[in-house]
Amino acid sequence: MTDFKKILIANRGEIAIRVMRAANEMGKKTVAVYAEEDKLGLHRFKADEAYRIGEGLGPVAAYLSIDEIIRVAKE
Repeated sequence: MTDFKKILIANRGEIAIRVMRAANEMGKKTVAVYAEEDKLGLHRFKADEAYRIGEGLGPVAAYLSIDEIIRVAKE
């Protein structure tokens, strides 16, 4: 099994913060995605890296834009 260095957390709010805390305890870096409406969300600032997704889309559509989430995961 290949060891990984970063975890993409495709969620927001309290759940994302808990996952980030666990990842940090494991020594893993975290990557968050966020919609424009969540640009001040805590999960964006707690992550080691954060990328905006769904430009021009509403928040629900942004988080459902699987192609953008996959793009971020590949970076």
